[in-house]
Amino acid sequence: MNGERAIAVRTTGLVHRFGAITAVDGVDVEVAENQLYGIVGPDGAGKTTLLRMLVGVLAPDAGKITLQGLDLFEERAKTRLLLGYMSQAFSLYEDLTVAENIAFFAAIRGVSRKDRDVRANRVLEATGLAPFTKRYAGQLSGGMKQKLGLVCTLVHEPKVLFLDEPTNGVDPVSRREFWEILGDLRQRITIVVSTPSLDEAERCDTVALMAGGKLLRVDSPAGLRAAVSVPVWEVEVDQPFHAAAILAKTMPKQAVQLFGDRVHVCHATTPDAIRAALSAEGHTSRVNRIEPSLEDAYVRLVTGGVA
Repeated sequence: MNGERAIAVRTTGLVHRFGAITAVDGVDVEVAENQLYGIVGPDGAGKTTLLRMLVGVLAPDAGKITLQGLDLFEERAKTRLLLGYMSQAFSLYEDLTVAENIAFFAAIRGVSRKDRDVRANRVLEATGLAPFTKRYAGQLSGGMKQKLGLVCTLVHEPKVLFLDEPTNGVDPVSRREFWEILGDLRQRITIVVSTPSLDEAERCDTVALMAGGKLLRVDSPAGLRAAVSVPVWEVEVDQPFHAAAILAKTMPKQAVQLFGDRVHVCHATTPDAIRAALSAEGHTSRVNRIEPSLEDAYVRLVTGGVA
Protein backbone atom coordinates (compact mmCIF):
# COMPACT_ATOMS: atom_id res chain seq x y z
CA MET A 1 0.00 0.00 0.00
CA ASN A 2 2.86 2.40 0.80
CA GLY A 3 4.96 1.32 -2.22
CA GLU A 4 8.66 2.03 -1.84
CA ARG A 5 8.26 4.88 0.63
CA ALA A 6 9.96 4.49 3.99
CA ILE A 7 7.88 4.39 7.15
CA ALA A 8 8.00 7.64 9.12
CA VAL A 9 5.85 6.58 12.09
CA ARG A 10 5.11 3.07 13.33
CA THR A 11 3.38 1.82 16.46
CA THR A 12 2.69 -1.72 17.60
CA GLY A 13 0.12 -2.67 20.23
CA LEU A 14 -0.14 0.83 21.67
CA VAL A 15 -2.15 1.04 24.91
CA HIS A 16 -2.83 3.87 27.33
CA ARG A 17 -5.11 3.82 30.35
CA PHE A 18 -6.47 6.50 32.64
CA GLY A 19 -7.31 4.47 35.72
CA ALA A 20 -9.96 1.94 34.72
CA ILE A 21 -10.54 3.62 31.34
CA THR A 22 -8.59 2.38 28.34
CA ALA A 23 -8.27 5.43 26.11
CA VAL A 24 -6.10 3.75 23.46
CA ASP A 25 -6.51 0.02 23.04
CA GLY A 26 -3.95 -1.97 21.05
CA VAL A 27 -3.42 0.51 18.22
CA ASP A 28 -1.09 -0.24 15.30
CA VAL A 29 -0.19 2.75 13.13
CA GLU A 30 1.97 2.87 10.01
CA VAL A 31 2.55 6.20 8.30
CA ALA A 32 4.65 6.45 5.16
CA GLU A 33 6.96 9.38 4.56
CA ASN A 34 5.41 12.45 2.90
CA GLN A 35 1.94 11.17 3.65
CA LEU A 36 -1.00 13.15 5.04
CA TYR A 37 -2.45 10.71 7.56
CA GLY A 38 -5.73 11.53 9.26
CA ILE A 39 -6.92 10.09 12.58
CA VAL A 40 -10.66 10.64 12.52
CA GLY A 41 -13.34 10.19 15.14
CA PRO A 42 -15.67 12.01 17.53
CA ASP A 43 -14.74 13.46 20.92
CA GLY A 44 -13.75 10.65 23.27
CA ALA A 45 -12.55 8.35 20.49
CA GLY A 46 -8.96 8.47 21.79
CA LYS A 47 -7.46 10.71 19.10
CA THR A 48 -5.76 13.22 21.39
CA THR A 49 -4.39 10.54 23.70
CA LEU A 50 -2.96 8.68 20.71
CA LEU A 51 -1.38 11.83 19.30
CA ARG A 52 0.11 12.77 22.67
CA MET A 53 1.75 9.35 22.82
CA LEU A 54 3.07 9.69 19.27
CA VAL A 55 4.94 12.86 20.26
CA GLY A 56 6.14 11.54 23.60
CA VAL A 57 3.98 13.68 25.89
CA LEU A 58 2.34 10.53 27.27
CA ALA A 59 4.17 7.24 27.77
CA PRO A 60 2.27 4.14 26.62
CA ASP A 61 1.26 1.49 29.13
CA ALA A 62 2.10 -1.06 26.45
CA GLY A 63 3.42 -1.04 22.93
CA LYS A 64 6.22 0.61 20.99
CA ILE A 65 6.58 3.79 18.90
CA THR A 66 9.26 4.46 16.30
CA LEU A 67 9.86 7.72 14.48
CA GLN A 68 12.02 7.57 11.36
CA GLY A 69 13.13 4.14 12.56
CA LEU A 70 14.20 5.42 16.00
CA ASP A 71 12.56 4.38 19.26
CA LEU A 72 10.65 7.48 20.37
CA PHE A 73 11.55 7.19 24.06
CA GLU A 74 14.88 5.33 24.08
CA GLU A 75 16.39 7.80 21.60
CA ARG A 76 14.58 10.88 22.82
CA ALA A 77 17.43 13.30 22.19
CA LYS A 78 17.24 12.49 18.48
CA THR A 79 13.51 11.99 18.01
CA ARG A 80 12.46 15.25 19.68
CA LEU A 81 14.29 17.14 16.90
CA LEU A 82 12.47 15.15 14.21
CA LEU A 83 8.93 16.07 15.21
CA GLY A 84 6.74 19.13 15.45
CA TYR A 85 3.60 19.14 17.56
CA MET A 86 0.72 21.58 17.57
CA SER A 87 -1.76 20.67 20.27
CA GLN A 88 -5.32 21.91 20.72
CA ALA A 89 -4.01 24.10 23.54
CA PHE A 90 -1.02 25.47 21.59
CA SER A 91 -0.25 28.79 23.27
CA LEU A 92 0.97 31.88 21.48
CA TYR A 93 2.11 34.93 23.39
CA GLU A 94 -0.56 37.49 22.59
CA ASP A 95 1.53 40.43 23.81
CA LEU A 96 4.30 39.52 21.34
CA THR A 97 4.22 40.22 17.62
CA VAL A 98 4.09 37.53 14.97
CA ALA A 99 7.85 37.89 14.42
CA GLU A 100 8.60 37.81 18.15
CA ASN A 101 6.55 34.64 18.64
CA ILE A 102 8.45 32.94 15.84
CA ALA A 103 11.78 34.09 17.30
CA PHE A 104 10.83 32.74 20.73
CA PHE A 105 9.83 29.28 19.49
CA ALA A 106 12.89 29.11 17.25
CA ALA A 107 15.15 29.95 20.19
CA ILE A 108 13.77 27.22 22.45
CA ARG A 109 14.36 24.76 19.59
CA GLY A 110 17.96 25.91 19.19
CA VAL A 111 17.48 27.38 15.70
CA SER A 112 20.02 30.04 14.75
CA ARG A 113 18.79 33.50 13.76
CA LYS A 114 20.00 33.02 10.18
CA ASP A 115 18.21 29.69 9.78
CA ARG A 116 15.15 31.02 11.57
CA ASP A 117 14.74 33.92 9.16
CA VAL A 118 15.12 31.75 6.06
CA ARG A 119 12.73 29.08 7.32
CA ALA A 120 10.19 31.48 8.76
CA ASN A 121 10.04 33.61 5.63
CA ARG A 122 9.28 30.56 3.51
CA VAL A 123 6.40 29.44 5.71
CA LEU A 124 5.14 32.98 6.29
CA GLU A 125 4.75 33.40 2.54
CA ALA A 126 3.00 30.04 2.24
CA THR A 127 0.53 30.89 5.01
CA GLY A 128 -0.11 34.47 3.91
CA LEU A 129 1.21 35.91 7.18
CA ALA A 130 4.23 37.69 5.68
CA PRO A 131 2.54 41.14 5.72
CA PHE A 132 1.61 40.79 9.41
CA THR A 133 4.93 40.09 11.15
CA LYS A 134 4.66 43.31 13.23
CA ARG A 135 1.09 42.64 14.36
CA TYR A 136 0.54 41.44 17.91
CA ALA A 137 -0.67 37.84 18.12
CA GLY A 138 -3.59 38.96 20.27
CA GLN A 139 -4.85 41.06 17.35
CA LEU A 140 -4.99 38.14 14.91
CA SER A 141 -8.16 36.34 13.87
CA GLY A 142 -8.66 32.73 14.94
CA GLY A 143 -7.57 31.44 11.55
CA MET A 144 -4.45 33.61 11.51
CA LYS A 145 -3.53 32.43 15.01
CA GLN A 146 -3.69 28.84 13.80
CA LYS A 147 -1.45 29.70 10.88
CA LEU A 148 1.02 31.41 13.22
CA GLY A 149 0.97 28.33 15.45
CA LEU A 150 1.83 26.26 12.39
CA VAL A 151 4.72 28.56 11.48
CA CYS A 152 6.11 28.34 15.04
CA THR A 153 5.80 24.54 14.93
CA LEU A 154 7.61 24.32 11.59
CA VAL A 155 10.44 26.76 12.24
CA HIS A 156 12.86 24.00 13.29
CA GLU A 157 11.99 22.00 10.14
CA PRO A 158 10.66 18.76 11.65
CA LYS A 159 10.50 15.60 9.56
CA VAL A 160 7.08 14.69 10.95
CA LEU A 161 4.36 17.16 11.90
CA PHE A 162 1.63 16.20 14.38
CA LEU A 163 -1.51 18.36 14.58
CA ASP A 164 -4.34 17.81 17.05
CA GLU A 165 -7.64 19.13 15.65
CA PRO A 166 -5.87 22.22 14.24
CA THR A 167 -9.00 23.84 12.74
CA ASN A 168 -11.24 23.48 15.78
CA GLY A 169 -13.24 26.70 16.15
CA VAL A 170 -11.87 28.21 12.93
CA ASP A 171 -14.16 29.77 10.31
CA PRO A 172 -14.82 27.78 7.09
CA VAL A 173 -12.64 29.96 4.84
CA SER A 174 -9.64 29.78 7.18
CA ARG A 175 -10.21 26.04 7.57
CA ARG A 176 -10.03 25.52 3.82
CA GLU A 177 -6.90 27.68 3.56
CA PHE A 178 -5.25 25.76 6.40
CA TRP A 179 -5.86 22.42 4.68
CA GLU A 180 -4.52 23.78 1.42
CA ILE A 181 -1.32 24.66 3.27
CA LEU A 182 -1.12 21.12 4.67
CA GLY A 183 -1.58 19.74 1.17
CA ASP A 184 1.44 21.75 0.00
CA LEU A 185 3.52 20.85 3.06
CA ARG A 186 3.14 17.11 2.55
CA GLN A 187 5.40 17.42 -0.49
CA ARG A 188 8.24 17.95 1.98
CA ILE A 189 7.24 16.42 5.30
CA THR A 190 5.03 13.75 6.82
CA ILE A 191 1.85 15.00 8.50
CA VAL A 192 -0.31 13.21 11.07
CA VAL A 193 -3.47 15.13 11.92
CA SER A 194 -6.45 14.35 14.12
CA THR A 195 -9.89 15.71 13.27
CA PRO A 196 -13.52 15.04 14.14
CA SER A 197 -14.49 16.18 10.63
CA LEU A 198 -15.06 13.59 7.94
CA ASP A 199 -15.11 16.40 5.37
CA GLU A 200 -11.53 17.24 6.35
CA ALA A 201 -10.62 13.56 6.25
CA GLU A 202 -11.40 13.57 2.52
CA ARG A 203 -8.23 15.64 2.06
CA CYS A 204 -5.98 12.98 3.61
CA ASP A 205 -4.04 10.29 1.75
CA THR A 206 -4.87 7.74 4.42
CA VAL A 207 -7.66 7.84 6.99
CA ALA A 208 -7.73 5.91 10.26
CA LEU A 209 -11.30 5.77 11.58
CA MET A 210 -11.18 5.63 15.37
CA ALA A 211 -13.76 4.92 18.08
CA GLY A 212 -13.57 3.60 21.62
CA GLY A 213 -9.78 3.72 21.63
CA LYS A 214 -9.44 1.41 18.61
CA LEU A 215 -8.75 1.94 14.93
CA LEU A 216 -11.81 0.54 13.17
CA ARG A 217 -10.37 0.64 9.67
CA VAL A 218 -7.46 2.29 7.86
CA ASP A 219 -7.61 3.03 4.15
CA SER A 220 -7.73 5.81 1.60
CA PRO A 221 -10.94 7.88 1.55
CA ALA A 222 -11.92 6.17 -1.71
CA GLY A 223 -11.21 2.75 -0.23
CA LEU A 224 -13.35 3.45 2.83
CA ARG A 225 -16.26 4.65 0.72
CA ALA A 226 -15.98 1.67 -1.61
CA ALA A 227 -16.12 -0.71 1.36
CA VAL A 228 -19.75 0.20 2.06
CA SER A 229 -21.37 -2.96 0.73
CA VAL A 230 -25.02 -1.86 0.63
CA PRO A 231 -26.81 0.86 -1.36
CA VAL A 232 -27.01 4.34 0.13
CA TRP A 233 -30.28 6.18 -0.42
CA GLU A 234 -30.68 9.91 0.16
CA VAL A 235 -34.18 10.92 1.22
CA GLU A 236 -35.46 14.47 0.74
CA VAL A 237 -38.48 15.12 2.95
CA ASP A 238 -40.04 18.11 4.73
CA GLN A 239 -39.63 16.67 8.24
CA PRO A 240 -36.36 14.69 8.17
CA PHE A 241 -36.25 14.01 11.92
CA HIS A 242 -39.74 12.49 11.91
CA ALA A 243 -39.01 10.63 8.68
CA ALA A 244 -35.86 9.09 10.15
CA ALA A 245 -37.85 7.84 13.14
CA ILE A 246 -40.42 6.25 10.83
CA LEU A 247 -37.81 4.52 8.68
CA ALA A 248 -35.92 3.26 11.74
CA LYS A 249 -39.02 1.22 12.62
CA THR A 250 -39.01 -0.61 9.27
CA MET A 251 -35.32 -1.52 9.05
CA PRO A 252 -32.26 -1.82 11.31
CA LYS A 253 -31.90 1.37 13.34
CA GLN A 254 -28.22 1.79 12.41
CA ALA A 255 -29.21 1.88 8.72
CA VAL A 256 -30.93 5.27 9.10
CA GLN A 257 -28.98 8.46 9.80
CA LEU A 258 -29.76 12.16 9.66
CA PHE A 259 -27.42 14.18 7.44
CA GLY A 260 -28.44 17.81 7.91
CA ASP A 261 -31.80 18.26 6.20
CA ARG A 262 -31.57 14.86 4.47
CA VAL A 263 -31.91 11.27 5.64
CA HIS A 264 -29.45 8.62 4.55
CA VAL A 265 -30.56 5.01 4.43
CA CYS A 266 -27.76 2.44 4.12
CA HIS A 267 -29.72 -0.70 3.47
CA ALA A 268 -30.57 -3.22 0.73
CA THR A 269 -34.08 -1.80 0.31
CA THR A 270 -35.72 -0.04 -2.62
CA PRO A 271 -36.79 3.57 -3.26
CA ASP A 272 -40.40 2.40 -3.54
CA ALA A 273 -40.26 0.77 -0.11
CA ILE A 274 -38.83 3.94 1.47
CA ARG A 275 -41.42 6.17 -0.21
CA ALA A 276 -44.24 3.81 0.78
CA ALA A 277 -43.20 3.75 4.45
CA LEU A 278 -43.14 7.54 4.57
CA SER A 279 -46.32 7.96 2.51
CA ALA A 280 -48.22 5.78 4.98
CA GLU A 281 -47.41 8.43 7.61
CA GLY A 282 -48.37 11.35 5.38
CA HIS A 283 -44.93 12.30 4.07
CA THR A 284 -44.06 13.00 0.45
CA SER A 285 -40.43 12.23 -0.34
CA ARG A 286 -37.82 12.02 -3.06
CA VAL A 287 -35.38 9.12 -2.91
CA ASN A 288 -32.12 8.94 -4.86
CA ARG A 289 -29.26 6.49 -4.73
CA ILE A 290 -25.95 8.25 -3.97
CA GLU A 291 -22.32 7.32 -3.61
CA PRO A 292 -21.42 6.48 0.01
CA SER A 293 -19.68 9.21 1.97
CA LEU A 294 -16.97 8.76 4.58
CA GLU A 295 -19.63 9.50 7.17
CA ASP A 296 -21.76 6.63 5.85
CA ALA A 297 -18.75 4.31 6.15
CA TYR A 298 -17.91 5.52 9.64
CA VAL A 299 -21.46 5.23 10.95
CA ARG A 300 -21.77 1.66 9.69
CA LEU A 301 -18.47 0.67 11.27
CA VAL A 302 -19.33 2.24 14.63
CA THR A 303 -22.84 0.82 14.76
CA GLY A 304 -21.78 -2.66 13.72
CA GLY A 305 -23.03 -2.53 10.14
CA VAL A 306 -21.05 -4.32 7.48
CA ALA A 307 -18.94 -1.76 5.66
